[in-house]
Amino acid sequence: MILKKITIALLFSVSVFAQKQARIVEDFNKNWNFKLGDYPEAVNANFSTADWRTLQLPHDWSIEGAFDKDSKTKQAQGFLPAGKGWYRKTFTVPANWKKKTVSVEFDGVFKNSEVFINGHSLGMRPNGYISFAYELSQFLNFGKQNIIAVKVDNDAQPNSRWYTGSGIYRNVRLVASEKLHVAKWGTYVTTPEVSKDKATIHLEVIINNENASVKEFKLVTSIVNADNVEVANTTSTEKIGAKTSAKKIHNLALNQPKLWNTENPYLYKVITKIYEKSKLIDNYETPLGFRYFNFDAEKGFSLNGVPTKILGVCLHHDNGALGAVENIHALRRKLTLLKEMGCNAIRMAHNPHSLEMMKLCDEMGFIVQDEFTDVWKKKKVTNDYHKDWDAWHKQDLEDFIKRDRNYPSVMMWSIGNEIREQFDSTGIAITRELAQIVKSLDKTRPVTSALTENVIEKNFIYQSGALDLLGFNYKHEDYKDFPVKFKGQKIIASESVSALETRGHYDFPDGIKAWPTKHGAAFDGNADWTVSAYDQVKSYWGATHEENWKTIKKQDFMAGTFIWTGVDYIGEPDPYPYPARSSYFGIIDLAGLPKDVYYMYQSEWTKKPVLHILPHWNWQKDQEVDVWAYYNNADEVELFLNGKSLGKKAKQNDDLHISWQVKYEPGTLKAVSRKDGKVVLEKEIHTAGEASRIDLKADKVTLKNDTYDLVYVTVSIVDKDGNLLPNANDLINFEVTGGGKLVGVDNGYQANLDSFKANSCKLFNGKCIAIIQSNGKKKDIQLKASTGDNVSVGMVTIKVD
Repeated sequence: MILKKITIALLFSVSVFAQKQARIVEDFNKNWNFKLGDYPEAVNANFSTADWRTLQLPHDWSIEGAFDKDSKTKQAQGFLPAGKGWYRKTFTVPANWKKKTVSVEFDGVFKNSEVFINGHSLGMRPNGYISFAYELSQFLNFGKQNIIAVKVDNDAQPNSRWYTGSGIYRNVRLVASEKLHVAKWGTYVTTPEVSKDKATIHLEVIINNENASVKEFKLVTSIVNADNVEVANTTSTEKIGAKTSAKKIHNLALNQPKLWNTENPYLYKVITKIYEKSKLIDNYETPLGFRYFNFDAEKGFSLNGVPTKILGVCLHHDNGALGAVENIHALRRKLTLLKEMGCNAIRMAHNPHSLEMMKLCDEMGFIVQDEFTDVWKKKKVTNDYHKDWDAWHKQDLEDFIKRDRNYPSVMMWSIGNEIREQFDSTGIAITRELAQIVKSLDKTRPVTSALTENVIEKNFIYQSGALDLLGFNYKHEDYKDFPVKFKGQKIIASESVSALETRGHYDFPDGIKAWPTKHGAAFDGNADWTVSAYDQVKSYWGATHEENWKTIKKQDFMAGTFIWTGVDYIGEPDPYPYPARSSYFGIIDLAGLPKDVYYMYQSEWTKKPVLHILPHWNWQKDQEVDVWAYYNNADEVELFLNGKSLGKKAKQNDDLHISWQVKYEPGTLKAVSRKDGKVVLEKEIHTAGEASRIDLKADKVTLKNDTYDLVYVTVSIVDKDGNLLPNANDLINFEVTGGGKLVGVDNGYQANLDSFKANSCKLFNGKCIAIIQSNGKKKDIQLKASTGDNVSVGMVTIKVD
């Protein structure tokens, strides 16, 4: 019989971090050796890695390669190389770890990984997006040298519809715990009741006892607020048999909880501790946020009882010039830009994303649609996940749900994107199976799938009856009919828009190139593989940004929309062929520089005053130029050219922008927005003169000396008055000294075939970026940028802390 004594207390002054941490979690990213090719002998202790590279994980070897029109990865993956590679690391573990359980945790390896420790194979994992772990204990040499080797096989191509990267591209950790410990992903926290007055917390904990004897222990659960102060706890005395696992349950309550929402994402933590007698044996953290939400067939979505439109974007997992390398600083920059645009939700397209992404969505206040896969049994490309479906989909889906089910930002589980089985009766059984797996592990969130077919008779995923929330991709013109066609169903636009823009490139009305509406017709594009930045070019299956948003904002029953995409990504450069190597669909370009349509969303999705005019003001004399303005919080906008009014304009009906046709003359284009006759904002664009100097703008002034931190420097050429030269395409050479290294360059041009890892980058439409990473030296970093022309050298200094 298990004896339990449960106490609940509110302790407002106790820091839970005052005690020693029993579980040891070590960064395992540094000092790996790597080499492209297949080296099965690398598992042996006497194998020489003298000619292998030494590097720090995460690592993506594909992004280091050259673009190749004949690459097996093809257009969808940006014409970059794949292949096979091996990683190897020599390490020691303390002799006193011999009585511990030691594991290695991989957040993601693309793909077909096999891990060896001291010559012993620990297992294989085909799926490149799933996090996994292996126990090492029985094969370790405690107090002596150990060899871990990882084979990565990404050779069978094509295997994706987007850029995947290759290698150990996410973080790796070494974890040591006592034989009595919380299992990996071993906690599940739910909040059965939540209000501003009170919340209840239900915690399920899986305890592993790997000892050869029965163990009696104390299980302590603490709820900790954002200031690391314990606000509730409970303790029970438990017993567990030898070599077994057992589920233990704790229930707690908290008065006046601070609720998590998209504007104030307040976070708590659950700290689980195991004591044997008075000794702390294990400690384990679980994220916790108090929120309640609802999808309604008539009223859409609400969060904490407040009607809320989901203003979302889809994101692929790559980080531009870093490739698939996961870095929390790169993610934070991207998410900050989207948050400032007014975005409040992310759809993880079309696979599990990193732990860092999930944590940032919690911390920054993004609603998450967490997505499992793009493929079931029916393939989309030759070597995709369909080959591993039968053997792996159940474990992959279970691991995905277990890893992410405690994040409060996650509010939808998507079991697939544009799945081929929706057109086949096999889709009924598979949908039901996947939904059942999800609900066996988490019943607190709806199950959805991104569908392309809205004819009921043709959609077998819908006919399964297993979806709680219907996700539809595109076909915005049909949304108005959905309340009748799908009566009583909860609906979200899981993917929308697919409009195309190139930052800083402008085609005027007689030169606009639009993707034809007829499927299969040729794209009448520009010779330089650009697309106009005016929101007028769309895919044949999609809509312009304005068309989609006009539809969504009118439909109260629609929970919201996820734009394809928030940021350009490597691969899928439809409709252009080689040399185009990255997408045109982003609201922000691949370098992280906003396109003009960014400000349309900002004017619609935020309450802060916005006034943005386009295009730039360097044209041919007397050229007819379309001038657009995005604005909000104002009744009208007046446009001036060199002090002369060109008239006032106001949005009519459901307009999202206003425009003037202006005969160009050099000087100053000025827009003034007014409300009730009072000036709200003014915006000026000046004709740029001769190049004078290189301008460098770093996104932070201090870099952490940790070998991970990043600074993004935006580079441009300006005239003597500081005006950007919008057509500059100079080659900028970079030199970095001190405590940093150059790890990426980009200019956002979709057909740029220069290496992301070069020491130089051409400006594109006046701009490019340089990415600098801490190199472990505590010296201030200096970036020098030069052209070799009569333009003053640019210099910027970043402090290293």
